Amino acid sequence: MTSLKLGMIQMNSAVKDRDGNVAKALAYIDDAVAKGAELVVLPEFFNTEYFAQYWDYSYVDYAEPADGYTITCMRDKAKQHGVHLVATIYEMEGPGIYFDTLFLIDPAGEIVGKYRKTHPAAVKSVEKLFYRAGNRFPVWDVRGMKVGAVICYDHVFPETVRSAAVNGAELVLGPFATNGIPNWDELMITRAFENGVYMAPCNKVGQEGGWNFSGSSMVVDPFGAVVHKASTTEDEVFVVDVDVEKNIKARIAYPFLRDRRPEAYGALVQSDETNRALPTHF
Repeated sequence: MTSLKLGMIQMNSAVKDRDGNVAKALAYIDDAVAKGAELVVLPEFFNTEYFAQYWDYSYVDYAEPADGYTITCMRDKAKQHGVHLVATIYEMEGPGIYFDTLFLIDPAGEIVGKYRKTHPAAVKSVEKLFYRAGNRFPVWDVRGMKVGAVICYDHVFPETVRSAAVNGAELVLGPFATNGIPNWDELMITRAFENGVYMAPCNKVGQEGGWNFSGSSMVVDPFGAVVHKASTTEDEVFVVDVDVEKNIKARIAYPFLRDRRPEAYGALVQSDETNRALPTHF
């Protein structure tokens, strides 16, 4: 059976210091690899402060293309150590076209996958001002383990992790930039248990502008047991073993994917305009 050493980097990012933040991330990657990591995950927007807390479109200048400084540094580091890296940045696809994009980089330093945030947030932040939404849930083979991803706000929509699981994911990575989600532990435990997957939310921590990020990066196994949970206040690098054998045991014991009935869920894929199950008054 396949097992994988997953490295998680919880970190604070300095304001208006991209190069310093990238250098800090590179040093933490060295630490994770020294601890045995084969796949290393960084938080959402690790290379900048969390700019979407501001209603200020000038921050669009933070966006970088796939061949820009940050991802080039990550590619070189992945190749140096011969590991997989996951780096999530504010991506410029083209002039005026931007996404919140997770890059999967292989041990040869090649970009082998992308996931673009499906639900740009507009609750406490104004992410919809800055970038478009993605609509795909890819799954990649990483050292024999099927790996999917969702980003931050995506986690509160059960359809996202379920889509990754239906597409074959055994481990779902979750780069985050949040200053706190109610019932954080319960949310991640539920997503893991209901899909028979490992969940790995990787958050920022500490003060960035007006926001104080809540850390608590964690790995939850397919039975819903917390394998490791990081501090709420400090940077942390930790490595855990994830094992497909546990996915198999969980899905045999609790065969939710077997028993799901997609033909009965038509209301979930109707537009809001046509879904008669929605309330007509408030």
